[in-house]
Amino acid sequence: MQTDQKKWWVVKSMFFVAAVLLALVTGMASAPSSAYADGKIVNPDDKDMWISVGMGLRGGFAALENGSANGGSYTNSFGIDYARIYINGGITKVIKYEFNTECFDCSGTGNPFGQTSSTGAQNQIGLLDAIGKLEFNQYVNVWAGRLLVPASRGELNGPFFSATFNQYRTPFESSDFAGKYGNGGAGVYGRDNGITFWGQADRLQYSAGVFTGLQSSSTAGPNQQNSPLFAGRLTYNFFNPEKNPGYYTSGTYYGKAGDILALAVAAQHQKNGAGTRANQADLTYITSDLLFEKPLGNSGDKGVITINAEYQQFFANYNNSATTGAFAPAVTDCFCMFDGNSFYVAGMYLFPNKVGMGQFQPYARFTSVQPNNSAAREETEVGTNYIISGFNARFATFWQYGDLASLGTNYASNATGHFANAIKFAFQFQY
Repeated sequence: MQTDQKKWWVVKSMFFVAAVLLALVTGMASAPSSAYADGKIVNPDDKDMWISVGMGLRGGFAALENGSANGGSYTNSFGIDYARIYINGGITKVIKYEFNTECFDCSGTGNPFGQTSSTGAQNQIGLLDAIGKLEFNQYVNVWAGRLLVPASRGELNGPFFSATFNQYRTPFESSDFAGKYGNGGAGVYGRDNGITFWGQADRLQYSAGVFTGLQSSSTAGPNQQNSPLFAGRLTYNFFNPEKNPGYYTSGTYYGKAGDILALAVAAQHQKNGAGTRANQADLTYITSDLLFEKPLGNSGDKGVITINAEYQQFFANYNNSATTGAFAPAVTDCFCMFDGNSFYVAGMYLFPNKVGMGQFQPYARFTSVQPNNSAAREETEVGTNYIISGFNARFATFWQYGDLASLGTNYASNATGHFANAIKFAFQFQY
């Protein structure tokens, strides 16, 4: 009888996952029954065996000054930025798994992260994360597969758990920059194939791993020795310890976690991780970030102050003159990583009282990007979030001004741009 019950649980789980996936992908199926309203089912004979399914959707509207085809009008751009399906589960108390998908280039604007893209055609849903997990205790855990590379808080927040919608305004690490795996690639959306060890001892959190990193062919690319990428991150919480899944992070807790002061440093290194076959350079990336959050009054009844800040330094001293000075477009052999530094700081205040369904959270952010061999660029952003249900339901409207958008990722010595205004509206739903 016990065997039959387990078989029935497996069959039921398969039907549940199939039904939810069909609903998420086609948008035509009805919501799951109330029995599975929490998106999770548990084996009645083994509480450590479970599976859950969720989804995340982000999109909006953008109007960029002088961004139209004729160069003299505002753009009129509606789009879906991210559309994800989340699957998590446990097999035993220690053995767990995670499987997430993404709609690559849902907006139809091309790969937003780097120089090349092999993630599939527009609107194609593909593999984002595939992680096997051994979670022993709070001190030592091991995740392996295709997963986030330890880096800055902004990277580990991901788009769905960042304090602001347009978080990706500073240069990308190699796993974000590549846009593909295999020869000429180093990862997708901050993910790479490898292994990460992570844990927490009181207020100190750590994550460290080894990844494939940039791969090159015998005729092109700098990594002719197949050197791996090493990455690590240390975070110290001076006040309340943060509580997130694994080594992931959040850009805010909306005051629910109490007083937070978290200071972190992260680094990545790959021998011959930048440049060309003839002009190789080691890639070293160092970043430090800070999160400060203070609920005012009695547990936030007078609002919540949140501050995010980050500084990045890239060392990728390949010979620019040998690559015609172009960042990437003219030299297919070059993995032309950013070389220089950048920083941003953002401050926000969450009003305590609801207006309609949610709370307003006005904010301001300043970003500066300073390449070693190209023009510096900057951007000022002012806006407000409208928080309905934390990260599960929120909206934002914001204004940006600077030359960061026009210069983009062109770090050539002759790069030029112009200051322009942009007005954006964004939404996020997640379950």
